Amino acid sequence: MLLMRWCWTFCTSAPSSGCIEGKQNKMLRRDLNCTALAWALSAWAGVQPALAAGQRLAGPTWQADPFALGVASGQPRQDSVVLWTRLLITDADAAQQASAQTVLCEVFADEALRQPLRQWRVETDARRGHSVHVVATGLQPGRHYWYRFACGSAQSVVGHTRTSPAPDARVPLLRIAQASCQHFEQGYYVAHREMAQRELDFVLFLGDYIYESSNPKYRIRSHLGGVPKTLEEYRQRHAQYKGDADLRACHAAHPWVMTWDDHEVVNDYANDQDNRFSDPIVFLKRRAAAYQAYFEHMPVRVGPDPQAPHQMRIHDRMAWGRLADIWTLDCRQYRDHQACPDPNRGGARVVVGCDALQDARRSMLGSAQEAWLMQGLADSLREGQRDNPGRWRLIAQATQMSSSGIATPLGRSTFNDAWDGYPSARERLLVGIAEMRLNNAVVLGGDVHMNVAANLRVRPNDEQSPVVASEIVTTSVSSRGMGDALLATIRDNNPDIRHARSDERGYTLLDVRPEGVTATFRTTAFPVQPDSVMREQARYEVLTGQAGVQRA
Repeated sequence: MLLMRWCWTFCTSAPSSGCIEGKQNKMLRRDLNCTALAWALSAWAGVQPALAAGQRLAGPTWQADPFALGVASGQPRQDSVVLWTRLLITDADAAQQASAQTVLCEVFADEALRQPLRQWRVETDARRGHSVHVVATGLQPGRHYWYRFACGSAQSVVGHTRTSPAPDARVPLLRIAQASCQHFEQGYYVAHREMAQRELDFVLFLGDYIYESSNPKYRIRSHLGGVPKTLEEYRQRHAQYKGDADLRACHAAHPWVMTWDDHEVVNDYANDQDNRFSDPIVFLKRRAAAYQAYFEHMPVRVGPDPQAPHQMRIHDRMAWGRLADIWTLDCRQYRDHQACPDPNRGGARVVVGCDALQDARRSMLGSAQEAWLMQGLADSLREGQRDNPGRWRLIAQATQMSSSGIATPLGRSTFNDAWDGYPSARERLLVGIAEMRLNNAVVLGGDVHMNVAANLRVRPNDEQSPVVASEIVTTSVSSRGMGDALLATIRDNNPDIRHARSDERGYTLLDVRPEGVTATFRTTAFPVQPDSVMREQARYEVLTGQAGVQRA
């Protein structure tokens, strides 16, 4: 009863940024899904004294560290942030695996942990993978905080996080690390090691956090188990990734803002269809398991829908003072199936002469998410006209929006899994930006395992069509990229692409200032070496009021 009363109070006082009606989800709900939070959180909030040195929370005496997966924070708001951990209970503590555990979460105002602010006691159990999500409320805008967890004799490492600035705050700089695609088997997380050491406001991760598949040709280190399909198998895969020390360090160092792509479930899935044309009922059960495991391992506010576990809200909007509005989009859950699929294998392929591509009804985001995004952009424009005409609009999503087709004797080729495969949806978004005269729109992407800086036009590569937005795509953290010859052909056939390289791995450092956005591609040519060093590959910028990218 106490939990439900807390949840009702929290949700009725929290602002909503809109409702979503997905293709399979006809239920309207708030951005904060209180039902999902109710089962995930059992939080007692209030200012409480921190644990004294040597004191421990009543509970088990652990033989192995239950906090081996680390800590994380995410989705910062001006007065709150999500704090996460998951107890990893090994066979050394087998007696505790079936038991509910009480976890203490503490938040401090200082790095030395001498200024305790708030405390939560959270009960978790095997039904939720012993995961812990605390929405730490009552915080001050634009502040840094430190946090830790304790359970019985065990105590976690200390994590650092921060809140977003107040809506009316004049912010001189927003610094983001943009990353995606971290195949565990194909390289080491050198990028995460460097990101953990940088001064950042948050990490923006754009999908393919785990990979369900393997490729023996590029294997540097091995996945545990086979291809995951069940909840336990996805839990194992996520736990193995969290076992990487550099990834844990990056989570502990900064809050993360996240969306997903396909490999969190299965390669190339679209809505209710996987790449094997499985019965949708069967596939959605697998998707539900993958979504549940994702929620259990990520610092996100909303879990799977209790009435429809194969649905989970991941798209979101946040503001960073008067400087920027940031959207994170879901390009998998609601999209139409890929056009002109191979009858023997679903998913991505290169197509030529595919008439279905011209179907104006096809959507990458689903109609409800499209409408939500366009309304958000219109709201941002109205708010910016009032207080900041130069506000940046950062549209973060999983893949490349600029065109990458190639001229062939049979016509132009199209990769049907990216935005090229949904040209009407792309056109609707860019026409909307043009008609609104929306300044400072920058699309951020990942997925394609290469760095891209590109101009975005309503009619791609047509110099008569004005540039209306800019695009920055980050290369993969570790996943292999395409060959140089193919990439050179893509560049030659797509003049809107001003920079494209797929031979190096890394991340992108984004510096957002009132006068412009600078994207620095940080890369290494040797991700297979754990001690490799990052360097600057290239730097591009977008100036305020001037759509399009230019070399910095």
